[in-house]
Amino acid sequence: MPKMKYASLKLNDQLDFVEMPSTHMYQLAALNQRLHKELDKLTASEVPALPLFIAEFEQLELVHPAYSVQHGLEYINRLEQSFSSIQEKQYPLVSLLTEIRALQAQLEQWYEEEEEELV
Repeated sequence: MPKMKYASLKLNDQLDFVEMPSTHMYQLAALNQRLHKELDKLTASEVPALPLFIAEFEQLELVHPAYSVQHGLEYINRLEQSFSSIQEKQYPLVSLLTEIRALQAQLEQWYEEEEEELV
Protein backbone atom coordinates (compact mmCIF):
# COMPACT_ATOMS: atom_id res chain seq x y z
CA MET A 1 0.00 0.00 0.00
CA PRO A 2 1.39 3.42 -0.93
CA LYS A 3 2.45 5.85 1.75
CA MET A 4 0.21 8.88 1.88
CA LYS A 5 0.41 12.22 3.63
CA TYR A 6 -2.35 14.64 4.50
CA ALA A 7 -2.45 18.40 4.16
CA SER A 8 -4.54 20.77 6.20
CA LEU A 9 -5.73 23.74 4.15
CA LYS A 10 -7.56 26.74 5.60
CA LEU A 11 -9.72 29.29 3.83
CA ASN A 12 -11.37 31.76 6.20
CA ASP A 13 -13.05 29.51 8.78
CA GLN A 14 -13.14 26.43 6.55
CA LEU A 15 -10.68 23.58 6.98
CA ASP A 16 -9.99 21.11 4.19
CA PHE A 17 -7.89 17.97 4.28
CA VAL A 18 -6.17 16.64 1.17
CA GLU A 19 -4.59 13.22 0.78
CA MET A 20 -1.47 13.09 -1.41
CA PRO A 21 1.24 10.55 -2.10
CA SER A 22 4.02 11.31 0.37
CA THR A 23 6.40 11.71 -2.58
CA HIS A 24 4.32 14.62 -3.91
CA MET A 25 3.25 16.46 -0.76
CA TYR A 26 6.19 18.85 -0.86
CA GLN A 27 5.10 19.87 -4.37
CA LEU A 28 1.62 20.73 -3.14
CA ALA A 29 3.11 22.83 -0.34
CA ALA A 30 5.48 24.63 -2.73
CA LEU A 31 2.73 25.18 -5.30
CA ASN A 32 0.43 26.66 -2.67
CA GLN A 33 3.15 29.05 -1.50
CA ARG A 34 3.96 30.10 -5.06
CA LEU A 35 0.30 30.70 -5.93
CA HIS A 36 -0.18 32.82 -2.80
CA LYS A 37 2.93 34.82 -3.66
CA GLU A 38 1.58 35.56 -7.15
CA LEU A 39 -2.14 36.10 -6.38
CA ASP A 40 -1.70 39.79 -5.61
CA LYS A 41 -0.09 40.32 -9.01
CA LEU A 42 -3.17 39.17 -10.89
CA THR A 43 -5.29 41.98 -12.30
CA ALA A 44 -8.36 39.94 -13.25
CA SER A 45 -11.58 40.73 -11.45
CA GLU A 46 -12.42 37.09 -10.72
CA VAL A 47 -9.43 35.60 -8.90
CA PRO A 48 -10.26 32.39 -7.02
CA ALA A 49 -9.88 32.26 -3.26
CA LEU A 50 -6.94 30.05 -2.37
CA PRO A 51 -6.64 28.30 0.99
CA LEU A 52 -3.46 28.49 3.02
CA PHE A 53 -1.41 25.32 3.42
CA ILE A 54 -1.37 25.04 7.22
CA ALA A 55 0.22 21.68 8.00
CA GLU A 56 0.97 18.21 6.75
CA PHE A 57 0.52 14.95 8.60
CA GLU A 58 1.80 11.41 8.28
CA GLN A 59 -1.49 10.05 9.62
CA LEU A 60 -4.92 11.56 9.91
CA GLU A 61 -8.04 10.33 11.61
CA LEU A 62 -11.02 12.63 11.28
CA VAL A 63 -13.57 12.16 14.01
CA HIS A 64 -15.99 14.97 13.22
CA PRO A 65 -18.58 14.00 10.60
CA ALA A 66 -18.53 17.46 8.98
CA TYR A 67 -15.00 16.88 7.66
CA SER A 68 -13.69 14.49 5.05
CA VAL A 69 -10.48 13.85 3.18
CA GLN A 70 -10.23 15.03 -0.42
CA HIS A 71 -8.40 12.97 -2.99
CA GLY A 72 -5.25 14.83 -4.06
CA LEU A 73 -5.88 14.56 -7.79
CA GLU A 74 -9.44 15.83 -7.38
CA TYR A 75 -8.13 18.82 -5.43
CA ILE A 76 -5.52 19.62 -8.11
CA ASN A 77 -8.13 19.21 -10.88
CA ARG A 78 -10.40 21.76 -9.17
CA LEU A 79 -7.44 24.08 -8.64
CA GLU A 80 -6.54 23.86 -12.33
CA GLN A 81 -10.13 24.56 -13.35
CA SER A 82 -10.38 27.60 -11.11
CA PHE A 83 -7.12 29.10 -12.37
CA SER A 84 -7.76 28.28 -16.03
CA SER A 85 -11.02 30.24 -15.84
CA ILE A 86 -9.26 33.48 -14.85
CA GLN A 87 -9.46 36.13 -17.55
CA GLU A 88 -6.04 37.68 -16.96
CA LYS A 89 -4.66 40.31 -19.31
CA GLN A 90 -1.51 41.64 -17.61
CA TYR A 91 0.17 38.87 -15.65
CA PRO A 92 1.56 35.78 -17.40
CA LEU A 93 -0.90 33.36 -15.85
CA VAL A 94 0.43 30.61 -18.10
CA SER A 95 3.41 30.08 -15.78
CA LEU A 96 1.12 29.39 -12.81
CA LEU A 97 -1.07 27.09 -14.87
CA THR A 98 2.03 25.25 -16.07
CA GLU A 99 3.05 24.54 -12.48
CA ILE A 100 -0.45 23.36 -11.56
CA ARG A 101 -0.67 21.16 -14.66
CA ALA A 102 2.78 19.68 -14.05
CA LEU A 103 1.71 18.44 -10.62
CA GLN A 104 -1.60 17.32 -12.10
CA ALA A 105 0.20 15.19 -14.73
CA GLN A 106 2.56 13.71 -12.16
CA LEU A 107 -0.35 12.72 -9.94
CA GLU A 108 -2.25 11.19 -12.84
CA GLN A 109 0.79 9.09 -13.70
CA TRP A 110 1.34 8.12 -10.07
CA TYR A 111 -2.26 6.94 -9.63
CA GLU A 112 -2.17 5.05 -12.93
CA GLU A 113 0.99 3.22 -11.85
CA GLU A 114 -0.61 2.39 -8.50
CA GLU A 115 -3.65 0.94 -10.24
CA GLU A 116 -1.44 -1.17 -12.51
CA GLU A 117 0.40 -2.58 -9.50
CA LEU A 118 -2.90 -3.68 -7.99
CA VAL A 119 -3.89 -5.66 -11.08
